[in-house]
Amino acid sequence: MAQERLTGKIAVITGGARGIGYAIAGRLLNEGCHVVICALRQASVDAAVAGLSPKGRVLGVAADVSQHEDVRRLIGAALGTFSGIDILVNNAAIRTYQPVAELSPAEWDQMLAVNLSGPYYCSHEVLPIFKQRGGGDIVNISSLSSTSPFAGGAGYNASKAGLNGLSDATMLDHRYDGVRVSEIMPGSTDTEFNGPQGRADWKVAPEDIAEAVAMVLRMPRKVTVSRVDVKPSQPPRKSL
Repeated sequence: MAQERLTGKIAVITGGARGIGYAIAGRLLNEGCHVVICALRQASVDAAVAGLSPKGRVLGVAADVSQHEDVRRLIGAALGTFSGIDILVNNAAIRTYQPVAELSPAEWDQMLAVNLSGPYYCSHEVLPIFKQRGGGDIVNISSLSSTSPFAGGAGYNASKAGLNGLSDATMLDHRYDGVRVSEIMPGSTDTEFNGPQGRADWKVAPEDIAEAVAMVLRMPRKVTVSRVDVKPSQPPRKSL
């Protein structure tokens, strides 16, 4: 099987300053990609770029993916530096865990803005670029909670379920433009997003998610891996 070569491809990764996004950026740099990362705060972006730069060419942009104009600026910066985009990884996400009655409308709106509107804005901006270049890849970092909701997670569950729907429809809309769309569905992952890092060795590591991203991108162009579940092999046993 002839695998896709990633050397020289340009990848935009949202939420790339830490955790899963940072691991994906490092993995794709190791594959020979040029990488553009974004995060909300400039200090976080600068620190991530400093850590990633020894691996290859990386550009960092402070941007809020919930704001369309910020996304346009991010994509414009990527084009200005690398003259193209081949891969989009929609990773940026936030969460607030509250029962529906206690989840404020502002918290609900912000989760949907970052976790669902952000991937839409980014996809909307890169799809014409992909069409012009003859194809491209979108990888959306979803969650197993999108299909297995849990109490207190209504806003996060809904936003990730919506991302699944966006992913599937985007593939159907643009597959004949050479666009592939994949969803990576992490389970419990050892990142700051889920509390202090390094305290649960049974959890999936960010680097494991990054490996899954690289795997779907390396598949031959005639193949689309639609969805990959990545979960711990041996989570703690539930008490009877």
